[in-house]
Amino acid sequence: MTVSNWHTYLVTDASLSEGRTTLEIVRAAIDGGVDAIQLREKGTDARFRYELGRELRELTAEAGVDLIINDRVDIARAIDADGVHVGQSDLPVAAVRNLLGPDAVVGCSTSTLEEARQAEAAGADYLGVGTIYGTTSKDVAAEKDGVGPERVADIVASVSIPVVGIGGITAENAGPVVESGATGVAVISEITAATDPAAATAALAEAVETAKTVED
Repeated sequence: MTVSNWHTYLVTDASLSEGRTTLEIVRAAIDGGVDAIQLREKGTDARFRYELGRELRELTAEAGVDLIINDRVDIARAIDADGVHVGQSDLPVAAVRNLLGPDAVVGCSTSTLEEARQAEAAGADYLGVGTIYGTTSKDVAAEKDGVGPERVADIVASVSIPVVGIGGITAENAGPVVESGATGVAVISEITAATDPAAATAALAEAVETAKTVED
């Protein structure tokens, strides 16, 4: 699957899963039609993420779903993930590209036009833009929290790579993000904390598809 086809993107966080395992959440999200998974699990050690990553790689490969690793290039290489996603305080995009080679997917979190342009110039394949509506799942600087769909539109107009919106996105508010030009939306709690993660994923996918119809 190519990045331009990522409509729904799950970022994992077991602390929000209501006692269920990340593997259970990811399996349900796949059943609901998710397009990409990012193994995040901040606060866990490398060995834990490696072992979980191996299980997720098997599951996602079988389903034809892309697997991205947050930050850790070494883990991505060890489990043969599809790529790595980095933030502004992680390894630079160019360094990740040099380590992983031309075929890996490299994503970068951005909140401003300058960050977006720099990430594209450095070799990023896609941008995670946000936080769109604000978030409680991550520690985010006030000036980068709740940038709104308008920021997505500004960044989409300034770069030529796909943009994925993230931050406080739900099936109810995903529409304006996609209508602003985002390829898709990334979520944590909307799927992970849902009573029925598969149904939540399907509802999110439907919202994105509906918005794309409006956009077209």
